[in-house]
Amino acid sequence: MLMRTDPFRELDRLTQQLMGPGTWSKPSAMPMDAYRENDVYVVAFDLPGVTPDAIDIDVERNMLTVKAERRPVTKADDVQMDLSERPLGVFSRQIVLADTLDTERIQADYDAGVLTLRIPIAERAKPRKISIGGGNGHKEISG
Repeated sequence: MLMRTDPFRELDRLTQQLMGPGTWSKPSAMPMDAYRENDVYVVAFDLPGVTPDAIDIDVERNMLTVKAERRPVTKADDVQMDLSERPLGVFSRQIVLADTLDTERIQADYDAGVLTLRIPIAERAKPRKISIGGGNGHKEISG
């Protein structure tokens, strides 16, 4: 049987063991994607194995904070763990949101281990037409 090897896998595992799981005072980072979809800014966080009640989302001014905790699965006393690579503990990410986003209308969905936040673009940040008065006719300038 042919097996692919990753020379950094053992280094990653060792680093995780030395640093230990994330705690509330020193959480680990969580992977995320951020992109704009029409008039909505979307941020998606990978949180597999985390229950929705273990996720905390806060917005203070323009600082978005997402914290989550992956708790160990309780096992019977006669179970012997042979390999444990799935990280446990607390994960956190902070993002500074632009003033052009409407933080009052953030929507959060959690499906298949992915937390998706949808943040609408504020009306004041959307392009609009301004008409110019005076003279014989009105002209419009888009901006």
